[in-house]
Amino acid sequence: MAPRANWKGFLRLSLVTCPVALYPATSDTEKVSFNQINRKTGHRIKYLKVDAETGDEVTSEDIVKGYKVDTDTYIEVTKDELDDIALDSTHTIEIDEFVPKADIDNRYLIRPYYLVPDGKVGHDAYAVIRETIRSMNKVAIGRVVLTNREHIIALEPLESGLMGTLLRYPYEVRSETEYFDDIQDVKLTKDMLDLAKHIVEKKSGAFEPELFEDHYETALIDLINKKRSGMPIAAKATPKAGGNVINLMDALKKSLASEKEAAPAAKAAKGKKPKKRVEGQREMLLPIAGKGGKEAAAAKEAPKKAEKPVRTPARAKKAG
Repeated sequence: MAPRANWKGFLRLSLVTCPVALYPATSDTEKVSFNQINRKTGHRIKYLKVDAETGDEVTSEDIVKGYKVDTDTYIEVTKDELDDIALDSTHTIEIDEFVPKADIDNRYLIRPYYLVPDGKVGHDAYAVIRETIRSMNKVAIGRVVLTNREHIIALEPLESGLMGTLLRYPYEVRSETEYFDDIQDVKLTKDMLDLAKHIVEKKSGAFEPELFEDHYETALIDLINKKRSGMPIAAKATPKAGGNVINLMDALKKSLASEKEAAPAAKAAKGKKPKKRVEGQREMLLPIAGKGGKEAAAAKEAPKKAEKPVRTPARAKKAG
């Protein structure tokens, strides 16, 4: 299925304009998800929208937005009223300024999007804007309206396209002061820092996200495969307590020693071909066996043994 754009409009830099489409750069749709079901019947739970006082079900046309100002008091706001205050940036990403990427605090980053030309026209203007940002080695800051709210978006070149990252407003970012005020100001010896640096050096490497593995997701798929195949589920052993660290210097020395022992194994593993990144985790789930004919008979004679989830080749990306 072709990805669906979250937004379509125009990208504008002064008088240079081109039609563009905005696509989510990440997706959670391939993660294992659960529905709530009735334990007694096995049926899915259905949620109804009801009046909190009368208990009567309310139809969609009778549901409006309300801002709570008191325990039982709400200010009703209609769709027409919200449309009336819609901003000029509803259909246009207007580039307001250019800033160094290093100036953007990571706490302001929300989520990434891909911004691409929409249709066959406007590719020249798109390329001009992209290459201008690239040549200046800066990030373009603009505004875009998504789901009736205006967001700040930071645009930067990514290969042949543009990546846009939504940014938070200052009122959405908490100050670190109230959290860090109670951190004690301790003095560390040079020996402690040297040992810690050695540990970091032993663990240093290139950023390779394709080697990341979601262990919990893999365990979930393994559990589902076993239950579907009728295999018994063994209880997990309780992990042994590690004990308290009494001496920081001893802990650093032991850590460094363990890293030296693990280094040969890590080096050998490094030479192996990395696993391909999984685009569709659901491909690891076992297929549902047929309920009729020879398949059903074979299933009755010998339940299929659950296979351990195996990563599969990447498939076409889906928009979230």
